[in-house]
Amino acid sequence: MEKEKKRVAGISVVAAIFLTGFKLLIGILTGSLGILSEALHSGLDLIAAIITYFSVRISDKPADKEHHFGHGKIENFSALIETLLLIITCVWIVYEAINRLVSGNTHIQITVWSYVVVVTSIAIDVTRSRALYKVARKYNSQALEADALHFSTDIWSSVVVLIGLICANFGIYAADSIAAMGVAIIVLSVSFRLGKRAINVLLDSSPVALSEDISALIKSVPEVSYYHDLKVRVAGAYTFVNVTIHLDPDLNIRDAHRISHKVEENICKKIDRCQVQIHYEPEELQKII
Repeated sequence: MEKEKKRVAGISVVAAIFLTGFKLLIGILTGSLGILSEALHSGLDLIAAIITYFSVRISDKPADKEHHFGHGKIENFSALIETLLLIITCVWIVYEAINRLVSGNTHIQITVWSYVVVVTSIAIDVTRSRALYKVARKYNSQALEADALHFSTDIWSSVVVLIGLICANFGIYAADSIAAMGVAIIVLSVSFRLGKRAINVLLDSSPVALSEDISALIKSVPEVSYYHDLKVRVAGAYTFVNVTIHLDPDLNIRDAHRISHKVEENICKKIDRCQVQIHYEPEELQKII
């Protein structure tokens, strides 16, 4: 698992280095704010890709004396950092675009390389986002998912820049600055979703849909008459579940353990990399609680 995650994250770092350098060079040569904004976007994607690479290396380390629940939350923390980087990008793009539109300094030089860099970026971004999403879903990695989101965002922002270049080629130079602002809007939208999810995980917010799924799995075991104190927390690729179940008071401890183990197996079959802690009590205590 760790080897595949590191490999896909490492390739993404190389791709981000190439895209950042290529866009920056063409952006400087043509003076296109759209391409320069894309270069800055890719530069922050590079930082994000590096953060992701190291976070996936750390997140799979087993629990130790200081980290009883493992190191999974490093992925969520890296996703939050990536969000902040994206917001910084948006602030600069919007400021520069408005400044150019107000001053009227919107003229840019369009060359064949302007189109080459954008089309190349779209092709690479499509390839990397698909590869990252595939591994992210396979291992439930939020860090890789965040990285995939960066590359998929680049696809749409590059399309916006391409439209701006086409308009500028027909003398509508203001379209380049407007396209840059379009990039910022796209990035802000993605940043909000990514940041909200990362913060929720870091604050141990219980995923509603996941809690409902686990609740249904517990109820599917007929020997469980009642349950309460269901607590779910996520850390990186790992899910931790705590719950108290009520059983027939006449059961011996061996049968009670068998039933609780059945509940645990049902949950673990549904959720990958899940740790379940179950406390069982006699049924009559249900009336007291």
